[in-house]
Amino acid sequence: MQPIPAGFFQADAVSLARRLIGAELYVEGVGGRIVETEAYRADDPASHSFRGPSPRNRAMFGPVGHVYVYRSYGLHWCLNIVCDGASGGSAVLLRALEPLAGLEAMAARRGLDDPRRLCAGPGRLTQALGIDGTHDAMPIDAPPFAVVPASGTHRVEHGPRIGITKAVDEPWRFCLAGSAFLSRPLRRAPD
Repeated sequence: MQPIPAGFFQADAVSLARRLIGAELYVEGVGGRIVETEAYRADDPASHSFRGPSPRNRAMFGPVGHVYVYRSYGLHWCLNIVCDGASGGSAVLLRALEPLAGLEAMAARRGLDDPRRLCAGPGRLTQALGIDGTHDAMPIDAPPFAVVPASGTHRVEHGPRIGITKAVDEPWRFCLAGSAFLSRPLRRAPD
């Protein structure tokens, strides 16, 4: 696997969210192509870091290139990559993957066989990859994680984020154009 270039995650959340589309993420060899992300900046009222550091969100203020893993609604784990080290508090939520490796493990963890539904949504993605709170604050570029930069060019579309109640019109949801593995269809933002 080609290593991630130094400084890859040292970017603002919106730029990194776009750049991650087409990259690949693996956890102990299980994973696939990132097809959907959302950006959350420190000054964003929808971000967990908006009100400053807390025990829950402290990983968002930690080193760039580490993960912030939190439980959503007490049910599902969500995986974010911390970025923009200048001020801290910015991260990119990984919303969906196209499964490429370890499909049997994913299917067993998820209790279903449809590859399009294995990692289509942040909670499904973490369940399929076996990610939970024990991964919080770990570096994304060291075992058990592996990130492979996108090869070639990918058409990336963007639109409003979903599943939030604040700053809902920010066009910071990024998707691989034409992907059948998205969590939901994209409502495109005007360019």
